[in-house]
Amino acid sequence: MGGLSTLSTSRPWRHHENFTVKNQPSPSLQFNAIPSKKANPFSCLALDSSRENTPPLVVVGSANADIYVEIDRLPEEGETISAKTGQTLAGGKGANQAVCGARLEYPTYFLGQVGEDAHGKLITEALDGGGVHLDHLSTVTDAPTGHAVVMLQDDGQNSIIIVGGANMSCWPETLSQEDLEVVKKSGIVLLQREIPDSVNIQVAKAAKSARVPVILDAGGVDTPIPSELLKFIDILSPNESELARLTNMPTETFEQISQAVGKCHELGVKQVLVKLGAKGSVLFTEGEDPIKQPIVSVPKVIDTTGAGDTFTASFAVALVEGKTKEECMKFAAAAASLCVQVKGAIPSMPDRKSVLDLLQTV
Repeated sequence: MGGLSTLSTSRPWRHHENFTVKNQPSPSLQFNAIPSKKANPFSCLALDSSRENTPPLVVVGSANADIYVEIDRLPEEGETISAKTGQTLAGGKGANQAVCGARLEYPTYFLGQVGEDAHGKLITEALDGGGVHLDHLSTVTDAPTGHAVVMLQDDGQNSIIIVGGANMSCWPETLSQEDLEVVKKSGIVLLQREIPDSVNIQVAKAAKSARVPVILDAGGVDTPIPSELLKFIDILSPNESELARLTNMPTETFEQISQAVGKCHELGVKQVLVKLGAKGSVLFTEGEDPIKQPIVSVPKVIDTTGAGDTFTASFAVALVEGKTKEECMKFAAAAASLCVQVKGAIPSMPDRKSVLDLLQTV
């Protein structure tokens, strides 16, 4: 990941208008103060009966069994090395984001596919245990559950190889009316690129027709994003390497990132949320000053797997609840900082109280 030597401390942020969500009531979820010497503007969320009628977060995407191998270093070409340990954990960008939303105590549905195998059972149990609604999770018989090999190094950085399996095959040519209906009745939709573009396009088009905002995480396949998909999304969320690949432009400095984002604006995407790893994140909205958010520092990075998914999902939850964009960025940064301190993707998704408690200290 290229360094951002020009990404300086941001100026005092100005207020931005909240993102408008169709059918979302005026936020009844107030920021109730946590007893403390220091007021916490992010403390909200004592659950109440009104949550039952809240338009949900709907995540449409992938579910993988992540096969972890812990290594000192990556092998060189033709070399065989021994892993220190290995284990299989539930993951996949879609499943990660769904569990993150549910653990943040926002009603969350997952629309995806698993195979009729042990990995499928592992993922289903992890989603269910995370509080995700599984009415729209399908089990297919003609493809295995998707899986990934995660090579985790001592510094917490990882290299990942994905096998698509049920994530990339056996989808119906046309999604069912029931699946599209839950999308249309949602408060916000999260998509990624570990499922076919044709599925994402159907979902984004349905959401657009109901004026439901859509966030597309650019992670997944490295092919160009179809223009038909871009015209239906509201926020594109790449990391800096994905932004470079999508625009064929360098992204090593803040100026270069801004120019690459400008190309996204030219393609019709008005908002681009760029994740920069240890350098923080930036939200670019066409015609407005960018909002820069530094990371929330942690004592030790254990595993970065799922951190980007945590950030995107946390941002979406805060956004659909009516927080300002600045608050969304801070909330997401805190959630991601908790994620990198735990090994695994789904196991590392933070709960709401932990995020709010952390925000009270920064």
